[in-house]
Amino acid sequence: MPRRNNHRPQKTRVTDTSTVRIIGGEWRGRKLHFPDIEGLRPTPDRVRETLFNWLQGYLPGARCLDLFSGSGALGIEALSRGAASVTFVDQATEVVSQLRSNINLLKAQNAEIIAASALDWLDRCQPDQEPRYDLVFMDPPFHKGLVAPICEMLERRSLLREEAMIYIETEKSLTLDTLPANWVIHREKAAGQVAYRLFVRQPSE
Repeated sequence: MPRRNNHRPQKTRVTDTSTVRIIGGEWRGRKLHFPDIEGLRPTPDRVRETLFNWLQGYLPGARCLDLFSGSGALGIEALSRGAASVTFVDQATEVVSQLRSNINLLKAQNAEIIAASALDWLDRCQPDQEPRYDLVFMDPPFHKGLVAPICEMLERRSLLREEAMIYIETEKSLTLDTLPANWVIHREKAAGQVAYRLFVRQPSE
C-alpha cells in the first residue's frame, strides 16, 4: 500500500505538466496535450489571459506567426478567438508531431505548421509583395540570446505589416534595448521570473 500511494502523486504531476487548456473563444475549456520535454514551458493561463485581453478587438481576422511554438498555446488560443490564420514554427520533432495532432483534433483549417528553427526559417523567407503578419508571438528559450536576432530578421525580411503587434515573452532579467527602433512598447507586465511585453510596429522612416 505505501508504494502504491507514493506513486499516485507522480502520475498526477506528469499529467498536469503535459496538458494546456484553451481559455477563451470557440474551443474554450478544451485541453490539449504537449510533449513533456526539457525547456518546454507553456505560457501560464494568467499571462495568456492578460495578453489576450490586451489583444481584444485586434485579433479577429489577424494573420499570426507563432515562433518557438512549443505547446502551441498562444497560436491555438489566437485561432480559438478568431484569428484568420496562424503559422506555427518549431524545430523539435515531438512538438511538431503533437501540434499536427492537436490541429487535426480541433479541425482547424487555417493553421500552417513548419518544422524548422525560427532563425533558419526566417533566413529562408522571401519578402512578399504584401507583408504577411499582423501579429507575432515570440516565446523563445530563456538565456539563449535569440530575441535580438529574431526581431532584427523579422524587420529586415519585411514580414510585418504596418502597425503589426509583436508579443515577446522572456526571462525577467533580460533588457530589450536592441530591438528595431520603430517597435514601440504598448503593454508590459511581469509574473514571477517571466516578463512579457507587447510592441506595436510603427512605419519605418
